[in-house]
Amino acid sequence: MSATTTRTTPPPPTVTGPVIDIDIDGMLRDIEQYLAARTRTTAHPLVTKTTQQLIDEALGAPAPAAPMAAMELPGRLLRLLPDWVLRIPAVRHRHGNRSVTVTQHLELTALVIERYGWTQNKHRTRTGRACILGAQAVLFRLGIGDETTVDRAGQRLQAVLRNRGCTLAYHRWNDMPDRTAAEVVALVRAAARAEATR
Repeated sequence: MSATTTRTTPPPPTVTGPVIDIDIDGMLRDIEQYLAARTRTTAHPLVTKTTQQLIDEALGAPAPAAPMAAMELPGRLLRLLPDWVLRIPAVRHRHGNRSVTVTQHLELTALVIERYGWTQNKHRTRTGRACILGAQAVLFRLGIGDETTVDRAGQRLQAVLRNRGCTLAYHRWNDMPDRTAAEVVALVRAAARAEATR
């Protein structure tokens, strides 16, 4: 047995090079719409609180914090700066820091690929097309999720590939010459469904 440990999920990529002018405003608007559409609702229209809220109220638990204010969208200046700027804590705090589930992270990864396009053999192109790993990095850098979420999403992608008999790392699978954008989006969505049913 080998003494070395293999990491199934590669670390978040470091993107260097020319400035990538993508539509951050549109991406964040899509993310907000996605998250708003999946807001938890109650089982009956006359009930205005979730079951958890009712339980907490009955047990005398403290009231939850006020809902998060709408995200202020980055202006033109941030769209022109290199995307590493989005990782600066002050920028992430002002424009992101959204906690999302692994399922939401995967569905948003598919949304980024669908909206901006898909690429191979690089994380992102000048026009904003992204591979799976590149789309995950965009979300992470915008403060949508954290390292744990990205890592668990990568593990879920690997598990889906493994169940299909594929031993390639998902970022290598993305780069196979016969791969298509439709297959990539389908894999990410399958991973999201698998995570949601866990």
